[in-house]
Amino acid sequence: MDRSCLPTASRPNFRNPFGRRPWMEQSGAAAAAGGGTGLKGIVAGGITGGIEICITFPTEYVKTQLQLDEKGATKQYNGIMDCVKKTVKNNGFFGLYRGLSVLLYGSIPKSAVRFGAFETFKGYLIEPNGQLSTSGKLLAGLGAGVAEAILAVTPMETVKVKFINDQRSGSPRYKGFAHGVGMIVRQEGLSGVYKGLTATIMKQGSNQAIRFYVMESLKEVYKGGDQSKPVPKMVVGAFGAVAGAASVFGNTPIDVVKTRMQGLEAAKYKNTVDCAVQIWKNEGPFAFYKGTVPRLSRVCLDVAITFMIYDSFMDLFNKFWR
Repeated sequence: MDRSCLPTASRPNFRNPFGRRPWMEQSGAAAAAGGGTGLKGIVAGGITGGIEICITFPTEYVKTQLQLDEKGATKQYNGIMDCVKKTVKNNGFFGLYRGLSVLLYGSIPKSAVRFGAFETFKGYLIEPNGQLSTSGKLLAGLGAGVAEAILAVTPMETVKVKFINDQRSGSPRYKGFAHGVGMIVRQEGLSGVYKGLTATIMKQGSNQAIRFYVMESLKEVYKGGDQSKPVPKMVVGAFGAVAGAASVFGNTPIDVVKTRMQGLEAAKYKNTVDCAVQIWKNEGPFAFYKGTVPRLSRVCLDVAITFMIYDSFMDLFNKFWR
């Protein structure tokens, strides 16, 4: 009998490349990029980003103000509470939300790219037992961070920092999101919204490598080898806070350099390395940890909320989106 005439699936030794895979049956953020999980990650991540930034923006505002505040005659703030008090006194409570529109417009695609990229990279790196190796966790997180830095974070962060920096001047120039972005592009060209790209890639890459590594590792410890064991959302939140804290202590110096490179006075630095050298020479090593406390409070809350919301949406999607 000519076996070439048999239907493909009936031939001996045929292996269906689209057959069931153990990891496709997992739920939540632990699911790998199979069965459309990458697309699920994009949608769930986008929704998560919009909700999260509305909750945590004031701490981001204070962190950025303190990082922009240099020593000397131009110094404006004596700490977190002083920054909050002066901002509310001069601009009202909603002054703490200056630049929110920029982050809101950017957080949705940023979070969508981050989680979509992570799920996609995870799909390529996951092992047959449904787990990621140590290098797999780091690489998937690093890939997610680099992708979001290039596609979303750099332009968003540059515009946000310029908006906040603009408010520090006696006569702010930007009258709103569209007006501010228009001015930046007219004066500096499209590259004006891509300031600090190298520092941002370094920051986001290390950020997500640390966060996803810690999160995935803590989940594995909690599950004890049983990949079907669900992780309660409050536990996910606690793990997220730990992951966020680890990323803060790991890369705040990069964040400070990135912020300076994206501010209105970035022209005084030749490049990212020159910025770091000048900060070290003029302000000392502790300047690299400016804004750590407000960033720590924001990031821990941010990452905890983000993973809780993301896991919830992924669980919901996995019930009806196959």
